[in-house]
Amino acid sequence: MDSRFDLNGTGLGAKLGKRFANVSVGIKGSTLPKVTQELVSLRASQLNGCGYCVDAHAKDLAAAGEPAVRVNLVAAWRESTVFTGAERAALAFAEEGTRLADAHQGVSDETWTLVREHYDDDEVAALVYLVAMINAANRLLVITHTKGGSYQAGTFDGAAS
Repeated sequence: MDSRFDLNGTGLGAKLGKRFANVSVGIKGSTLPKVTQELVSLRASQLNGCGYCVDAHAKDLAAAGEPAVRVNLVAAWRESTVFTGAERAALAFAEEGTRLADAHQGVSDETWTLVREHYDDDEVAALVYLVAMINAANRLLVITHTKGGSYQAGTFDGAAS
């Protein structure tokens, strides 16, 4: 199935897309580790069924030198031994922040405490915005039926500059 609509193909869409991308530029420029950003984005995208974003973040992780075992185990991170405590806290935060409709309280106090143990204030701000932004991006691309498979590693980096 082809994409339903090119969000950047209209004047308004391109204008809104540029502003959307500017938030991502701020997140990418934060001190939140790049690998953590990609792991979080991949996990939220898996949960949301966004083929394009799963493709993109898996390829960006691989291009950054992440071993295949870590990329492949993101979907089962709780049952794996390849993630650090900080990464596990961020992945839990990504899941709970993505599954808001499934948990009436959103991010649990336990997960929030773990995140605060591993990340400083700027990194927490970046993490909160990252989870919100990847969920928004997933929704935009799922709504428009933007498919995975064609992403070239590093595309987002080029778009951010």
